[in-house]
Amino acid sequence: MESHARHLPAEERRAVTVEAVVELAAEQNPNDITTAAIAKRMSLTQGALFRHFSNKEAIWQAVMEWVAEKLLDRVERAAKSAESPIEALEAMFMAHIEFVMNHPGVPRMMFGELQRAEETPAKLMAQTLIKRYSKRLGSLIEQGKQQGQISAEIDTSAAATLFIGSIQGLVMQSMLSGNVQRMPADAKGAFTIYRRGIGSGQ
Repeated sequence: MESHARHLPAEERRAVTVEAVVELAAEQNPNDITTAAIAKRMSLTQGALFRHFSNKEAIWQAVMEWVAEKLLDRVERAAKSAESPIEALEAMFMAHIEFVMNHPGVPRMMFGELQRAEETPAKLMAQTLIKRYSKRLGSLIEQGKQQGQISAEIDTSAAATLFIGSIQGLVMQSMLSGNVQRMPADAKGAFTIYRRGIGSGQ
C-alpha cells in the first residue's frame, strides 16, 4: 500500500487512507492516531493527505462511512444466503464476527466514537449504522414471528438490541483477553442461547 499510494487517483487515495486508519486502529488506541501517523503509513506528506481530506474529522467520517457500507453489505449478503429468518439471523451474527476478526481496528473506532460527548459527523454515522442494522434485524425478527420460528411475545426492538449487544460483548471480551481467534466458537455458543431465548418452542 505504501509504495504506490502517492500515485493513486483521488478516490483510490481516499480508500487507501481509510485502509491505513483501520490498520493503525488495530495496532493502537484510535484516539492516539495522528494525521502524521496516517501519512507516514502511506508514505505521504501531511500536505498530500490534506489535499483529499479537509481535516482529521473528515478522515474519521470517511472511515465510519466505509465501515457502514462494508459491514451492512456483508451481513446482508449473509442473510440472503439463508433459507429462513432465524437462519438469516445466525448467518448475520457469524458474518459480523468474521468482519470484526478481519478488521479488528473497527470496533475500537466504533466504541471510541460512540463514547464521545460531542456530536461529530463520524459519531452520527456510527449511530446511523446501528439504526440501519437494528431496522434490518427487526424486519427478520418480524418475519420469524409470522413463520412461527420466533415467539410472538418477543419484543422486536429488545431482541434486535440484544443481538447487537451480544456481538459487542463478545468483541469486548476478545479485546480484553487478546484472543480474537476464539470468537467464532464463542459466537456459536452465544447465538445458541439467543436463539433459544427468542424461539417459539416449536
